[in-house]
Amino acid sequence: MDFHPTEEQAAAAGLAARIFHDLATHERLAAAGTGSDAELWKALTASGLIGAVEDIGLLGLVLLLEEQGRTTAQVPYAATCTYGVLPVAAHGTDEQRARLLPALGSGEAVATGAFPGRRRFRAEGARLTGTAPAVPWLRDATHVLVPDADRALWLVPVDAPGVQTAPVETTAPWSAGRLTLAGAEGERIGADPRDGAGRAYAQVLAVARTAFAGLQAGVCAGSLARAVAYTSTREQFGRPLSTNQGVMLRAADAYMDTEAIRVTAYEAAWRLDQGLPAGGQVLTAAWWASEAGKRVVHTGQHLHGGMGADLDHPVHRHLLWGRQLDAYLGCGSELLAELGAALAQEG
Repeated sequence: MDFHPTEEQAAAAGLAARIFHDLATHERLAAAGTGSDAELWKALTASGLIGAVEDIGLLGLVLLLEEQGRTTAQVPYAATCTYGVLPVAAHGTDEQRARLLPALGSGEAVATGAFPGRRRFRAEGARLTGTAPAVPWLRDATHVLVPDADRALWLVPVDAPGVQTAPVETTAPWSAGRLTLAGAEGERIGADPRDGAGRAYAQVLAVARTAFAGLQAGVCAGSLARAVAYTSTREQFGRPLSTNQGVMLRAADAYMDTEAIRVTAYEAAWRLDQGLPAGGQVLTAAWWASEAGKRVVHTGQHLHGGMGADLDHPVHRHLLWGRQLDAYLGCGSELLAELGAALAQEG
């Protein structure tokens, strides 16, 4: 395994870091509330960082999502890449790729996904019916990727007849919405519905779990960085809080947890990019993102003392994102059960 980024991946990550650092400031995030930052999204699309995901692979995307997570930037970047660009590029027909990828890459189209499936939608022909209670970034989306009961993938325009959406507030301000389909017409991603039933769904879910684990690594790194900066300057009894052994131990544990999330996400992404079996690695990365992620963001808030209780403090946003990612795509116990079942089947 080689987790060293390529020249293209490193350049993309550096550009993303500059854009997020410059535009995803605390003041702008506070002004955005639960909505997305249109100017930041425009800057990302103009930079080519959406379309570039096709070239830099999943490991490259994980590096970019780390930078988004560090600032908790309010844009549907992870959703558009994992439920739009990568599924269409990997599973779409030649015609679908030629038609859909340019719009997704330019930001003209914004994608999200009603994942995981949980058999919420059924398909009769190309007509879909069902409800998903909370779809992230649905309020920004032009298309939503929907798995049916047989785990076939359908791309549904949000403005199509039979599609109803309603705003939903989640733990993190992800512009989420409730999605209801009543005979809405969808476009099946891929040519032959008999081609590996459920294979495309499983791969998209694996990619999403890995990508959002990378996002969680960034969220945790940002929370920890804020805690380190605060405890290094805040004094108690004439010395910085960071010199307190209890504070140092909490910070050290949080650092190790963050690194565990990062390295397991890197491994899963690398294996998926190489076309290697990665089921166990993906579930391991998702478990670390869930279990360790919530520990880190709680530590980050706790180390801020009374300041951490201020809902307007920047570190509180990391707590909200970390808790949202803890449950998204499977909480820790669900992931362990899924991993155990997979290991038992292999044995």
